[in-house]
Amino acid sequence: MNQAWIADNRFWLEHQRSLEFELMKARERQCSLKRASGAPDLLAISAAEGDGDGWMLTYLDLITVLLVMLMAMLAQALVHRPAPVDGAPHVMDIAGLTRVDPPGSLLLVPPVAVAPEPVPVVAEPEPVVPPPVVAEPVDPLAGLPLDQLGSDIEVIENERSVSFRIDSSILFHSGQTDLDPKGLEVLQRLAGVLKGVPHRIIVTGHTDTRTIRNARYPSNWELSGARAGSVVRVLQQQGIAAGRMTAMGMAGTQPLADNGTPEGRAKNRRVELTLEKREGR
Repeated sequence: MNQAWIADNRFWLEHQRSLEFELMKARERQCSLKRASGAPDLLAISAAEGDGDGWMLTYLDLITVLLVMLMAMLAQALVHRPAPVDGAPHVMDIAGLTRVDPPGSLLLVPPVAVAPEPVPVVAEPEPVVPPPVVAEPVDPLAGLPLDQLGSDIEVIENERSVSFRIDSSILFHSGQTDLDPKGLEVLQRLAGVLKGVPHRIIVTGHTDTRTIRNARYPSNWELSGARAGSVVRVLQQQGIAAGRMTAMGMAGTQPLADNGTPEGRAKNRRVELTLEKREGR
């Protein structure tokens, strides 16, 4: 609170005290007149004395009321006075002290801030992913010199594989697993063709259903497996990687013809080399 404000307060306090003192003197004088005359009527006292002091009491009461109102207004202004900023002197807002709100202002409802409606977020459409392109199976026979195989090798092409079928009578003697020289020549021709493809090679030995019993091959399973192994060994010697080949013996479980006839049994005794078709290669 600055010095000017303190000085104003002291001025009004001294003025209030002087008014109170005058009021007290007037009341004492009035009481003295009442005791001297014994009449309680203020108007009669004023007429008897003829000094015109009767109006002073009413005047002092009015001044007292005004003084009280003024002090109340000053106190109100002091309570709501904003604090000075950076030592600046305080300026009393007289207009704010005398402002009267219009009738019905207390009934007015303050406006309510309405939050803006949220803007809907439109999701971006997901990118359309085209379906994967399925490569057509590559024909392992494409570009191969099949005319070099000769009539001893039958080529069978299925949906997912290609097989080279050789009659066992061309490769082996009856009940044997050692390759015949003619059979060795057939396998050498076939190896030259198979070098041009990267596919895996499954070599399968097949027999008829007649039982075989000897010390070396107790059943057709051992015989068919041993014949498939002999073919794999020759192909590896001809330059085909061993990791590309698999040898299997199927005995007489996959016949091509009736095992009840000599012709059917001869057709069932065979060796097949199957190339598995692979996608995109």
